[in-house]
Amino acid sequence: MKSKKRVVILGLPPVDALDVIGPAEVFAYANRLSQTAAQPYQVELVSAGAELYLESETGIELRGHRTLAQERESGKPIDTLIVATGFAAINRLNPEAVAWIRKRARHIRRICSICVGAFVLAETGLLDGRKATTHWGMARQLADAYPLIRVDPAPIWVKDGNLYTSAGISAGIDLALSLVSEDLGDEAALAVAKNLVLFLRRPGGQAQFSVSLQSQQTPSSSLDALCLWISEHLESDLTVEILADHMATSVRTLIRTFQRELNTTPAKYVEDVRLEAVSRALEFGGQSLEEIARRCGYNSVDVLRKAFVRRIGLSPKDYVQRFAPGSGES
Repeated sequence: MKSKKRVVILGLPPVDALDVIGPAEVFAYANRLSQTAAQPYQVELVSAGAELYLESETGIELRGHRTLAQERESGKPIDTLIVATGFAAINRLNPEAVAWIRKRARHIRRICSICVGAFVLAETGLLDGRKATTHWGMARQLADAYPLIRVDPAPIWVKDGNLYTSAGISAGIDLALSLVSEDLGDEAALAVAKNLVLFLRRPGGQAQFSVSLQSQQTPSSSLDALCLWISEHLESDLTVEILADHMATSVRTLIRTFQRELNTTPAKYVEDVRLEAVSRALEFGGQSLEEIARRCGYNSVDVLRKAFVRRIGLSPKDYVQRFAPGSGES
């Protein structure tokens, strides 16, 4: 009989309750929907505090299966470790939990963090030299505190080797679904998503929030008018020289302004807006991929497809099948 995969959710209090419950529900539903006699997962909550009861930022207490001290004594094998904590805990991380993760890491198949749990993995040194993400509002702090990590604030979740980091709160559900997909196949993960009544099962490459919304984060940005113009002229040639000419400024000044105000480059901003427009068009359906490519400024379907796969991690066809059940042409 195939043994269950032991999934340990390690909570450093005070945790965000959804960071714990969201992924746990995904694995629980995978067990309920399993087509085999043996359930695939054994999910356990370990409290990094002194007590079994784990304080959450909502004030609701969660009861763990064991404390970290008890987990250390048990020595039971772990297939997947998921680290969760809360915003209030990242400036006073539990050194015992950090040391334990660092010691056990080589014996664990997958090590994951939810939201600001990335700060815990960062403290262990496991993320050094790796790409990682966290809640978009904490990405700058993570990058500044741990400069050896390549922090990307955009994706829903990131995989680098056997290390997985996810964005804020609900993104932990998306990460857990991806883990189920790795273990049991995409159909099983989609069945879990359906039973959780999720509108979308988001891939890791999908942005945490709208590019256009991000451009509005800076009050009275000097780029507001240009960003609006870009969104209205995606079918046009939008080189940095053309953008600078439209702003009546130099290329060098425009690049510095984008970096200062939006923390990106003009070229990357244009690509992000175009891919966001492609994603919306695919979700709504009713257009051929050729038409979408033309309207969003891609010279060919092949160029669009390559850019989409590179950034989103799915082909346009797979994206349509996953996110637009009515399905348009792809």
